Amino acid sequence: MASPCPCGRTTPKGQALSFDACCGPCHAKQNAPDAESLMRSRYSAFVRGDAPYLLATWHSSQRPATLELDAGAKWLGLQIKQRRTTGQDTAEVEFIARFRVGGKAIRQHERSRFVREDGRWFYVDGDVL
Repeated sequence: MASPCPCGRTTPKGQALSFDACCGPCHAKQNAPDAESLMRSRYSAFVRGDAPYLLATWHSSQRPATLELDAGAKWLGLQIKQRRTTGQDTAEVEFIARFRVGGKAIRQHERSRFVREDGRWFYVDGDVL
């Protein structure tokens, strides 16, 4: 059996989806169907150390020139707290991502903003909660 997707998404029956059935298609250059799916695929990119994917899915108005990921980070889980449509092509996703760096536990609680342009979702920015 394929390993579960890092984002933790499950089927309606509670079975873990594989990366290939969940975030993999987004990473293979297919557009995310919604903001939550993009958020989950970006979390999976952090877990996998895929900085190019993170940069490619960051809106050009906010995208940094480079992105250095901490190779020592151990990602522990993602919890989606809330998702909401804020306009025809805008949405927000509130999440908690847990990880460890240098033995220190970190809990990133954020409300992220997303925009859809030309049928493709992008992460814009977020507020740490």
